[in-house]
Amino acid sequence: MIHLPLRRHLVGPIRLAFTLLGLPHTVWTSGVRPAVSCPSSYPFPTSKTISAVNTSYCRRSSTMPSSAGPHVKSRCPQYPGSNIKRLSVPDDKVDWTQKWPEYEPVSYTAPSVLNNPAWADPDIGSFSPKFNTVDGAVDRTSFEGSYKVENEKPLNPCGRTGLAGRGLLGRWGPNHAADPIVTRWKVDVKGAKVHHSDSKKPVLQFVSIKRKDCGEWAIPGGMVDPGEQVSLTLQREFSEEALNSLSSSPAERAKIHQRITNLFKSSGFMVYKGYVDDPRNTDNSWMETVAVNFHDDLGNSVSELPLEAGDDAGQVQWVDLDSSFPLYANHSHFLEIVAKERKAHW
Repeated sequence: MIHLPLRRHLVGPIRLAFTLLGLPHTVWTSGVRPAVSCPSSYPFPTSKTISAVNTSYCRRSSTMPSSAGPHVKSRCPQYPGSNIKRLSVPDDKVDWTQKWPEYEPVSYTAPSVLNNPAWADPDIGSFSPKFNTVDGAVDRTSFEGSYKVENEKPLNPCGRTGLAGRGLLGRWGPNHAADPIVTRWKVDVKGAKVHHSDSKKPVLQFVSIKRKDCGEWAIPGGMVDPGEQVSLTLQREFSEEALNSLSSSPAERAKIHQRITNLFKSSGFMVYKGYVDDPRNTDNSWMETVAVNFHDDLGNSVSELPLEAGDDAGQVQWVDLDSSFPLYANHSHFLEIVAKERKAHW
């Protein structure tokens, strides 16, 4: 997911039917893990409808790996793209219900946000946002439910991060994104599915981009524009980041549009809906996403289009789904769910 200024729609309306509400959750179990550690680098379908799975990050689900804990990357010591150090927050002090009167995190909002771009809110005090509702064209509701507001500022529903303000994020409260997970089966020269030598299961491939900001591989996705349907964001972001439709000729854009529409008009499989453990998160601003898997089962849709990095992507390529492949934020968890759902190697 890459934070971008507003862009107008390059593709027409599409039909994407998936349920966004009413799915069950279970509660995070308690426990104290070791101190947070982060990487040394930037810390960072088929025509058949498949039932959706909701895996809220703040509330453990049966599909969340047992090693996962409350927002780990959201507490990395140094805030990305800056020299700002977070206040260290131990696991037993993450939850806002745990009393910590000495908690006084530094407040930081990046200059790029303070310059008042179209995609960012003004500072609290200069305007009065309506939290936990749709505020004009801006959706300020959270997939995690109603969040608290203290001193006119929203509180991260997953707890303390060691940093106040908005950091690199434009919106106070939830910053909504969409992540399209486009997959195909890996095949040999004869078109037969390739099976992994260890698991003996067929190998899935997904379209992955290498982020320019941190050099990590990720699912191509981006922010939902105010008033934009999530279904349109999914298609737009994939077209712009993985196929570079922004720089294509009119004829090429028409071809891309047709192939993408054929794939994205399916109902897809909603992999995840909720909070994202993102290193840009703060006490008052955080990332949330809807991740949907669109599978080119026959290999005759986007599989035949040449991938070309565009927008904020440095590189783009088809990558084998494998648990050993490192990815940005909690994207690995999304792909693990996809692999299990499609009975593929992981």
